[in-house]
Amino acid sequence: METISILGCGWLGLPLAEHLIQSGYKVKGSTRTKNDISILESKGINPCFLVIDPEVRGENLEGFFDSDILIINFPPERRDDIVEYHELQAVSLIQRIKLSSIKKVVFVSSTSVYPDLNCEVTEDEIEEPFKSSGTALLKFESLLNNSVEFKTTILRFAGLIGYERKPGRFLAGKKEVINAQAPVNLIHRDDCINIIHQIIQKNIWSETFNACADLHPTRKDYYINTASKLGLIPPTFVETNDYSYKIVSNEKLKKRLNYVYKYPDPFEIDND
Repeated sequence: METISILGCGWLGLPLAEHLIQSGYKVKGSTRTKNDISILESKGINPCFLVIDPEVRGENLEGFFDSDILIINFPPERRDDIVEYHELQAVSLIQRIKLSSIKKVVFVSSTSVYPDLNCEVTEDEIEEPFKSSGTALLKFESLLNNSVEFKTTILRFAGLIGYERKPGRFLAGKKEVINAQAPVNLIHRDDCINIIHQIIQKNIWSETFNACADLHPTRKDYYINTASKLGLIPPTFVETNDYSYKIVSNEKLKKRLNYVYKYPDPFEIDND
């Protein structure tokens, strides 16, 4: 089995590492908090302290980058120079990858790369993002794709949901929330993990995929329903015909991977 390094063992990366270990892979994982080293070790993960600020630095870096596959899983930092800083982080990391044995990369990106165009968006969308975080991720994607020393598959995940991330809490009690009729784009963590595993298992590289649940209820229906399920005060919405949205298409991923979502309906997500 191939050796996999996961850069960023947090809410998604840690259970992903556990899943891959259970599937027979040797897994190395990074954390930027030294106190979490023991947690990684207890899960059977070969740990590494690693920070990109914006240069790659840390401890046991040679061992961490001595792998077949690297999963990059860290978001752009919220800061005024988010685009420029994230690009410096990308350049530093890519230089390190080029000097290593890594030949395959999974990049955890986001559907924030798509602006709200009031239509369905696919992987072929060429409009520039409205948000700086989306611009930063799109630049990171481009730098990875332009690196010929390794192959990269990009996964653009919708809003990450599941377990302690209960969407009913997000807007509970809020008043006059906008975009009542905008469709939501969400994905459960279990589906994220299963999709990453299938990419590796089926050896699917040099691709870009959207990953999002099949159904897209309205923001109003979804957040009122999920808050009520948790016994919280549901939000109230401002009704208007002037709202912005996007519907993220997952058709390419489903066809290429023959993937069936564990949670195709976001309304199911709060029931775990």
